[in-house]
Amino acid sequence: MRKVILNLCTSLDGYIEGVNGEIDWCFTDQDYGMTPFLESIDTIFIGRKSYEQLLELMPEGFSGKKMIIFSSTSTFSDQRVISKETLESDVNSILTSKGKSIWLFGGAELIHVLLEKQYIDELIVSIHPLILGAGKPLIKALSERVKLELLSSESFSTGLIQVHYSVIKK
Repeated sequence: MRKVILNLCTSLDGYIEGVNGEIDWCFTDQDYGMTPFLESIDTIFIGRKSYEQLLELMPEGFSGKKMIIFSSTSTFSDQRVISKETLESDVNSILTSKGKSIWLFGGAELIHVLLEKQYIDELIVSIHPLILGAGKPLIKALSERVKLELLSSESFSTGLIQVHYSVIKK
């Protein structure tokens, strides 16, 4: 079975976006392990809002990767969209198909749903050395605790700390 790996950046206080959805605080001065990570995946799971933001910032971003968009909005239509109604069957079909690991790009709603349904296998979180004070949290309230096992951690000269966890599934 293919793995779903959440890989994103967060502020020290656990926000993935500022109050107005801004991500301009995320470091882009180094690779931070993204090149080997991108080589290990062939599919990206992304929420509709994150997809629209990505199109605005990087219209040609991640070419060569299959993009699967999750949307609860019926007015958003695209052949690559997975809706709430077909989420479990579609995700199970993708996970059992041949391929590399899958990058769970975001956003917060999709992370919440996939954590609740125990689809996430690993988390790579790049903790940036700043406190936003408010914004969109990495994890919304869950119905149950999720236990993790540390696989690795790395610190960078910029003060960024990257942690890599495996999700211990029930």
